[in-house]
Amino acid sequence: MIRSHFSSVNYKDALAGTGMGKVIRRFPCVAGIDVSGIVEHSQDARFREGDKVLVTGYGMGVSRDGGFAEYVRVPADWVVPLPDGLSLHDAMALGTAGFTAALSIHRLEQNELSPDKGKVIVTGATGGVASLAIAMLAQMGYEVVAVTGKHDAHDYLKSLGVTGVIDRSDLEMGTKPLEKAQWAGAFDSVGGEMLAWLTRTMLQDGVIASYGNAGGIELNTTVMPFILRGVKLIGIDSAATGMPLRLEIWRRLAGDLYPAALDKTAHTVSLEKLPEVFGSMIKGKTRGRTVVRF
Repeated sequence: MIRSHFSSVNYKDALAGTGMGKVIRRFPCVAGIDVSGIVEHSQDARFREGDKVLVTGYGMGVSRDGGFAEYVRVPADWVVPLPDGLSLHDAMALGTAGFTAALSIHRLEQNELSPDKGKVIVTGATGGVASLAIAMLAQMGYEVVAVTGKHDAHDYLKSLGVTGVIDRSDLEMGTKPLEKAQWAGAFDSVGGEMLAWLTRTMLQDGVIASYGNAGGIELNTTVMPFILRGVKLIGIDSAATGMPLRLEIWRRLAGDLYPAALDKTAHTVSLEKLPEVFGSMIKGKTRGRTVVRF
């Protein structure tokens, strides 16, 4: 049993809270896929009253009551001890979005992505995952290019460390199986036509992290990028990440992947503001991360 101090708002939460997506698997169900707080009581010897902990993903806020409540009861196997160097607030300023960004970087590094390989492109750039990915990548020395449809977001993205911004309306996608090779790495939250374009424009041995479908679930491409350029498309499922890797990613989030620009990406609201936040997020009007304070 966790006494909640903070939660956060993810796109999945907005879908659940508005009924726009079939996210909730049990009804009624308290939403919220993230929470950080203090252990109030534990029947598991690994945790004691007073421990600082966090939970992201698994079935929380989907198949059992989640983080948008003052008390949250979860299986001990889902619980991560708060890493040294992180506050309970920072844990939720990162939350599932930060975990997904860091997991994406980790997976792409395992596939030989490094700053010397070339430019990295991030789509849906003002979203929570993308904003944090940009901040992490920039401080690691990557040359990051952002794609956004928000004309007023260029200064925000530059403050996170991008070296270039592509306005989505100016993007020339082309129709060839292979277009001009430009990117060593790609972080995509859009899916659909955008992801298909990315597969066609990767450099030799380029690698893509796919973690969202804001632009659609279809993927219309060919085998040519994969067999002629060795492109690798890596799916990122943060909710079901096993605990050993989960602990490693949170260790990195408190260390080398902690974004110095975290305060630029996050703002805090009260629980009562959630309906307003949900609506704005569904309409694509939010930026960065929304932390919920109890």
